[in-house]
Amino acid sequence: MSGVLAVLELATGSHGEPKLHKMALEALAAAKKIGAELGLPVSAAILGSGAGSAAAAVAQFAVEKVYFLDHALLANYTPDGFVVALEQLIATSGAQYVVFPHTYQVRDFAPKLATAMGQVLASDVVGIRSEDGALVLVRQLFQGKINADLQFQGGGPHFVSVQAGAFRADGLETGSAAVETFPVELSADQIRTKSMGLFRESSRAVDLTVADIIVSVGRGIKDADNIGIVQELADALGAELAASRPICDNGWLPMERQVGSSGQTVAPKMYLAIGISGAIQHLVGMKGSKTVVAINKDPEAPIFEVADYGIVGDLFEVVPALVAELKK
Repeated sequence: MSGVLAVLELATGSHGEPKLHKMALEALAAAKKIGAELGLPVSAAILGSGAGSAAAAVAQFAVEKVYFLDHALLANYTPDGFVVALEQLIATSGAQYVVFPHTYQVRDFAPKLATAMGQVLASDVVGIRSEDGALVLVRQLFQGKINADLQFQGGGPHFVSVQAGAFRADGLETGSAAVETFPVELSADQIRTKSMGLFRESSRAVDLTVADIIVSVGRGIKDADNIGIVQELADALGAELAASRPICDNGWLPMERQVGSSGQTVAPKMYLAIGISGAIQHLVGMKGSKTVVAINKDPEAPIFEVADYGIVGDLFEVVPALVAELKK
């Protein structure tokens, strides 16, 4: 039966167990949106080995079915293995639309999968709607300055990846779906690459996309020696420290901490922008945040246009005061 298939990425838990990636349910939310717009059933797929608990967790949402592609050669991610397995599932299920979270892993294998099936990938989608029964996808161009509408031509399957924070998972309906173990036919000679573990740039490496609270600092901090002021606030909140591009370009914080069009795209529960004016390049990276708090001494700073809460004041006065209150 044709429908929508959400391919949900796995991450590694604190004890090495497979668990759902933070963006997995955002992809499911986008798939549900497509299903609602076009009147199509929605199913989900989990690829891995020993990830039955993750598949069971997805089955608690309102989906038609959860496909569990359980195979030893899928235990460690390889683009070849994922493409072969998903080609088989898509052909069998007849999925018309296949939806992914726009993660580093998806950017690696999804174009290969789409090409193998004679299709294209609409990547980093931020909006979905229907017009006259046809699906319309929205992508951003020129660092978020322009929204472009896209429509697929020809028959499916059609492939879509969605930007972090563009589709929130907190509105997903609960349900009770069956988990079906899908029989993947995969042999070692079909996999040409070898997994060598997760890449870590340095001991300070951080994935800001999984942070619930982010405290981000911009030019207003004036000097590298002042970063500690904002770090205290991050520590008091149990948050990750991030920055706008100028801070990282100056070497005051490592590049892995950069949020923006040339850094990471984040969608935390709360984003505190401290001394950040709000250039479009930065807003592109954090606009999916659920709550935005801005601290800036310039009342006309563009950051206040997207902030839920704004404090007009000197960060060197406001931040220590906030830290003192939090410590109480």
